Amino acid sequence: MRLLNGFVVLLFVSGIFLSCTINSNENKLNNTVNHKSYSGIPDMEFDTLFHDFGDIIEGEKVAVTFRFKNTGDSELLILDAFSTCGCTVPNYNKEPILPGKEGKIEILFDSHNRAGLQNKAITLKINTPLGEKTLWIKANVKSNYN
Repeated sequence: MRLLNGFVVLLFVSGIFLSCTINSNENKLNNTVNHKSYSGIPDMEFDTLFHDFGDIIEGEKVAVTFRFKNTGDSELLILDAFSTCGCTVPNYNKEPILPGKEGKIEILFDSHNRAGLQNKAITLKINTPLGEKTLWIKANVKSNYN
């Protein structure tokens, strides 16, 4: 009797696992059917790679939006965006940019304790053949003490 009960429990547990696997495979199939596949290479083209804020007062926070287009024939991904200085912060959408579509990256520059001429590079890690793109900002930060 104990052997029969063990066999029934084993059948029950196996049935649960089998049904989960079937549902999982159906979901994968649905995701594959609904997702358009692109074969090709993405490319990223900006209106400009440089922005000059001109003269600003020390302590000011200024922002610029760089606009770009995916001129390739596959989804464009921005994998990472960073600056070597904590005073410069990029903000971007993490979703793929489809071929022919446009995107934007906002760069915020905080001039607190940054008097003088400031040149900052923002590096984008992207899924293009070159693998990265660099944006530049410049500001002449006027000290509060002058």
